[in-house]
Amino acid sequence: MSIRVIAGSAKGRRLKLVPGDSTRPVMDRVKEACFSIIGRDIVDSKFLDLFAGTGSVGIEALSRGAHQADFLDTDRKAIQTINENLTVTGFADSALVRRLDAFKYLKSQPGKKYDFIYIAPPQFKNLWLEALKLLDTNPGWLASDAAIIVQIDPSEQQIVSLQHLAPYDERRYGKTLLWFFSLSVATSELSELEE
Repeated sequence: MSIRVIAGSAKGRRLKLVPGDSTRPVMDRVKEACFSIIGRDIVDSKFLDLFAGTGSVGIEALSRGAHQADFLDTDRKAIQTINENLTVTGFADSALVRRLDAFKYLKSQPGKKYDFIYIAPPQFKNLWLEALKLLDTNPGWLASDAAIIVQIDPSEQQIVSLQHLAPYDERRYGKTLLWFFSLSVATSELSELEE
């Protein structure tokens, strides 16, 4: 299996996979669908790729015009692969790659506001839920019109009780579910006042 950049300035570039079986690359059709939904909003945005793996989602964002993408993963081989893929695509200067626990990062004081946060952790461990709840309790990471995209197996979906976030869309592609969340109206208005 190989993965590639689907569209934008680095279209067609082949990306390396993380050695071993610790990561699961997102399928092209899922990535394509995700960025079709995001559309032109990706241009000049700040993108956070949590549990980044190969970095292919954040790199796709950069290829389609994102201003900056930050990549987090705890796996040393994943970090090495992300850096190699950024070099191949020419996006190293627009990226920040950190070997860091996603939960530790989300619990910390927000240093920037992201327009998009992509959550695609190892499956069947409810890690997506933990990340989503951390963003809900620490919404300072989010721009007022930010989107959080959760990629999970459909069987992992469950009712989530949230204070500041609300689901607004979901799409299913075989064994992959993309679930979109944004700040609720009241929180979004408050966020705009703070900016």
